[in-house]
Amino acid sequence: MSKGNVYIETFGCQMNIADTERANSRLRAAGYEISGEAETADVILFNTCSVRARAEQKVFNRIGEIKKSLGASVEPVIGIMGCVAQLEGETLFGGGAGVRIVAGTRATDRLPDLIERALDGEKQVLDLGERLEDEQWDVPVVGRISPYVAYIPIIEGCNKFCTYCIVPFSRGREQSRPASEIIDEIKKLGDAGYQEVQLIGQNVNSYRPKTEAGLEGFSGATPFSRLLRAAAATKMSRIKFTTSFPRDFHADIVSAMDEHENLCDWVHLPVQSGSDRILRAMRRGYKASDYLSRIDTIKNARRRYALTSDIIVGFPGEMAEDFEATLRLVEYCRFDAIYIFKYSQRPGTPAAGLDNNVSDNEVMARFLALEQLQKGIQKKIYADYVGRDVSVLVERKSAKSEMDMSGHTTCNKVVNFSGGEDLKGQVVSVRVNEAKVNSLYGEVVC
Repeated sequence: MSKGNVYIETFGCQMNIADTERANSRLRAAGYEISGEAETADVILFNTCSVRARAEQKVFNRIGEIKKSLGASVEPVIGIMGCVAQLEGETLFGGGAGVRIVAGTRATDRLPDLIERALDGEKQVLDLGERLEDEQWDVPVVGRISPYVAYIPIIEGCNKFCTYCIVPFSRGREQSRPASEIIDEIKKLGDAGYQEVQLIGQNVNSYRPKTEAGLEGFSGATPFSRLLRAAAATKMSRIKFTTSFPRDFHADIVSAMDEHENLCDWVHLPVQSGSDRILRAMRRGYKASDYLSRIDTIKNARRRYALTSDIIVGFPGEMAEDFEATLRLVEYCRFDAIYIFKYSQRPGTPAAGLDNNVSDNEVMARFLALEQLQKGIQKKIYADYVGRDVSVLVERKSAKSEMDMSGHTTCNKVVNFSGGEDLKGQVVSVRVNEAKVNSLYGEVVC
């Protein structure tokens, strides 16, 4: 007999998606049904991200929208989980939205008990505690949101404490998952028909497990490169990883990728700025020259790797010459894509106390200038794919056309093409005949 229906709405990164998958599996095991719609749920949870400004208000706005659509006669239990919950804690009960559950980032496995307490009448259920020693990180195959691409957390938390970033406070210190569990999960997913896994974490290449169990017999300069080789030895067709931290990006990672075709040809390496002065103020722990040496290693590899990055414009104290250094770095690196962020102050971070001399107008001007430069670079890179055949894992209908399907290449580019839903989950060869701004378009050739 079902204990009730639970709906979870997820904000943010792949780690949050993985947390939602884990929550779903734990709730199902405890006797709850997972609802695909808020309208049919007894409990509505919001799995939140705190990276951007006004994250708390965005969650409350979304709660208001859903409550309005449900009507006054329907009163589900409302809960906030994830990073906003961890940071804001019991203050979320006073937001006027009727929140009854606040569960931090390490309380996922305890959600069934928290929900039961709320359904039994407890008005304010709070859990910001640490994970239990015997908690497992695994997610059963049936608990996955996507039946084609699986996210596998290998490390949680962050020890870097960049001055602008709230993650070490919301996610805690780095904890690496045992390699033997990761490899076992990859094998199970392969047996279940998954074609692609993504090893994820705030800083995946900072991976440092307590023991080497599962990595015996695999060479490598770092535990992460040994893990990559161990993962590549499974039958999984595609293995991607994100996000990497530049300071921990060892050359042996590229060597491992060169050795194994199923280690995909894509590297996401956030630089944040091209200015040494700003990188120092951000406390990133490397200089622009250090970053470029890693880029040179990637570019000199046997295979061609797609490069993507994150960049913040308008960090406190950023001068015109600092921004020019960022433009020069982007011109040199020739990224396949970059994610540009206007600096967003996060209360509680060291950068929040810095004098910000960059006006909103100047931040926008720099954002647009960087975007324009990247568009030119990206246009040329994407144009080089026209006429080429690329391997695409078909995942869904295209957002642009009901007649088209959509998927990703091994280098993580979006490809749309004419086809039916019977292709979902298959890897097909697509001949690219048109380059769009952020995607490719083509036709299936086999």
